[in-house]
Amino acid sequence: MTVTVREVALNVLEKIEKQGAYSQLALNHAIEKAALSEKDVALLTQIVYGTLQRQLTLDYYIRTFVKNEKKMEPWVRLLLRLSFFQFTFLDKVPDHAIVSEAVTIAKKRGHKGIAGLVNGVLRATQRKGLPNLEGIKDPIERLSIETSHPQWLLKRWLSYYGIEATRTMCDYNNTAPLTTLRVNALKMSRDEALAALLETGLDAEKGRLSDDALILNKGKILSHPLYKEGKVTIQDESSMLVNVALAPQPMMRILDACAGPGGKTTHIAEKMADEGDIIALDIHQHKTKLIEKSAARLDLRSIHTHALDARSVQEAFEPASFDCILVDAPCTGFGVIRRKPEIKYQKTVKDIEQIAEIQTKILAAVAPLLKKGGKLVYSTCTVDKEENVGTAERFLQEFTDFEVDHALMDRLPQTLQNHSRWYGKGMVQILPQDFDTDGFFISCFVKK
Repeated sequence: MTVTVREVALNVLEKIEKQGAYSQLALNHAIEKAALSEKDVALLTQIVYGTLQRQLTLDYYIRTFVKNEKKMEPWVRLLLRLSFFQFTFLDKVPDHAIVSEAVTIAKKRGHKGIAGLVNGVLRATQRKGLPNLEGIKDPIERLSIETSHPQWLLKRWLSYYGIEATRTMCDYNNTAPLTTLRVNALKMSRDEALAALLETGLDAEKGRLSDDALILNKGKILSHPLYKEGKVTIQDESSMLVNVALAPQPMMRILDACAGPGGKTTHIAEKMADEGDIIALDIHQHKTKLIEKSAARLDLRSIHTHALDARSVQEAFEPASFDCILVDAPCTGFGVIRRKPEIKYQKTVKDIEQIAEIQTKILAAVAPLLKKGGKLVYSTCTVDKEENVGTAERFLQEFTDFEVDHALMDRLPQTLQNHSRWYGKGMVQILPQDFDTDGFFISCFVKK
């Protein structure tokens, strides 16, 4: 039986909401399973991500037209959400087609009463139009509904960054992220890679922050010879700056304590000319396999993986046995909401507190393994201060044999040196809107 794009979208959204599945994994699995055209895959992706991004806005619209919304089955709400998303944000889909297919899906999955409800709600929307959000008097509630970010999260960001930066960050979170490539300098230069991409019809340009970065504006890279031959890999530009902060040199022994899936690990190996010893740890064995797979594609041999909890490193390695250590710590991921929009609804304040505690324990575990004079880089892909500068400051208070690396600012690109969100010269916060990258925190400490 043929399954339509909207049915697949509904199934994916249901999997994310019911099972807590990651949007990217759920979507990729659905695409592999369903025989969809390239055009349909693009529409499916747009509907799934768009519905997730605008969930609170869409629920506000639904409440306007449904009296007993709490009695609705979860899948009916999801069907209405994706239908309202199409009404509001997709210009190329005719309204009658949206209504017709939603009613068909409702009949197929439910009964005549549900189909009648869906039909009635969507027809009423066509007649009356969508409600005006200007009627919401509370400014935080209105910002929450307008940008579809929970109020508790907005209050944290407002206290950190103020109204203008917070609103802009929320708006960026509802847009598609750039696809950024890292050029493997051991195989070719950035100019050579750019020329090769342009010659094969891909639309690309040089990155804005990293000398190793290319921005892919249009085209597919996974099937491209440059990717298959290990000459480029996919990595966000802000993430590439971790390597600049670490400043690895050939023949060093480096610990990457939370390495999966290996983007930063392989970048370190490239910068070391693949000469030295990189110990890459991850608590999950399937992630160490991903690191090994990536290293093999890039022809890197200096990386050695271990499935190990970073909090237990002292059981496996000797004190003062590493020249540099990277802790790209587990975090809430609030800097990558563009890639994982569901996390803004799934995470809680308790999650932040628990993750910050884990981050602190990892730093405490790895600290004794660093040689005197060595660098410890702590980074996350979140924008929450408790996890970022808060964790960093707690570490410095406990481990007085470490100090902030004031030279970090000088190592990072000139564009970032003039950035407004530095905490001293050794800690910097990047928000998504600053350079159109992932939100990222980078800090560096030196062992006295």
